[in-house]
Amino acid sequence: MDFDLTEDQRAIQDLARGFAADHMAPFAADWDENQIFPVETLRKAAELGFAGLYCRDQFGGTGLGRLDAAILFEELSAACPSTAAYLSIHNMAAWMIDTFGNEEQRAKWLPDLFSMAHFASYCLTEPGAGSDAASLRTKAERDGDHYVLNGSKAFISGGGTSDIYVVMVRTGGPGPKGISCLVVEKGTPGLSFGKKERKMGWNSQPTAPVTFEDCRVPVANRLGAEGDGFKIAMKGLDGGRLNIASCSLGGARACLEAAKAHMDVRQQFGKKLNEFQALQFKLADMATELDAARLMVHRGAVALDAGHAEATTWCAMAKRFATDAGFQIANDALQLHGGYGYIREYPVERILRDLRVHQILEGTNEIMRVIIARRLLQP
Repeated sequence: MDFDLTEDQRAIQDLARGFAADHMAPFAADWDENQIFPVETLRKAAELGFAGLYCRDQFGGTGLGRLDAAILFEELSAACPSTAAYLSIHNMAAWMIDTFGNEEQRAKWLPDLFSMAHFASYCLTEPGAGSDAASLRTKAERDGDHYVLNGSKAFISGGGTSDIYVVMVRTGGPGPKGISCLVVEKGTPGLSFGKKERKMGWNSQPTAPVTFEDCRVPVANRLGAEGDGFKIAMKGLDGGRLNIASCSLGGARACLEAAKAHMDVRQQFGKKLNEFQALQFKLADMATELDAARLMVHRGAVALDAGHAEATTWCAMAKRFATDAGFQIANDALQLHGGYGYIREYPVERILRDLRVHQILEGTNEIMRVIIARRLLQP
């Protein structure tokens, strides 16, 4: 059990930290304020290999492990959790194609995804199927060498902007075994998008409904066999949960560092804030929660790479703990700033707004408890 990063992992950390400082942090407030999707910044990240992190190198993937990715996403999200989170989603979609696609599919879609010439979205959630994902109703009926899709997806990051949509659809009966996975390309007749959502946070990435109306998708665009979709979705979410937990780590760390700096200059009652023991204890608790969360995320990542039998449970634990802790640390940092934490000249309120949704997506934290409890109670 070695808690030190390897030389390669420190290099990844330094690379991501430098990129975040130079290309993300100076612009994050503007992206948030004006709802700018930073396409060129994402493509610069792709030049460093950040768009195919744990995909094979045959078509340009970077071939890193899940722990490497967790380290990288923490660094990027310290500058802008919203943009880092979109990059996580793009990576998850690319990984699904790389892992479950055949040679022809991988050759067709992956090179442009790895360069971010094309952007990817993941489509599971529906207006009536959120936590109960296996009840999804988007229908795909076979018609010769095509599927005809009808239905809609909700809260899709990149909706209307992305070029590739990895979509979970119902090709069979009710329940998880009736779900398949299709890749739908932008411009396909019958594919349309709803209005861009106005959100509390995550404003540097567009979010919109995705609608299918007699949308004809080639059978050749199916990943895996019919009925494999739910399995693909769940395997993707194990890694997605680690990534979003890592984004919470980075945002929380930035808030902790901002609170420390503020307390060193702000004075009340004739002394600096960091001289008050009650506030010192608050900082100590924030740092302890952050460190505990990071350890859980890193254990989950190592377990997922190793194919450990408890990987899904540990990923759920890490996601639940890190996203709850991350939001609380950001909230505590805002409180330590007083009124300054509530205004937009300071980054804490933006990060807090971005981190709140991490407790909801990639499976709500209530669903994480369901996964954990189910494993605990297995005979």
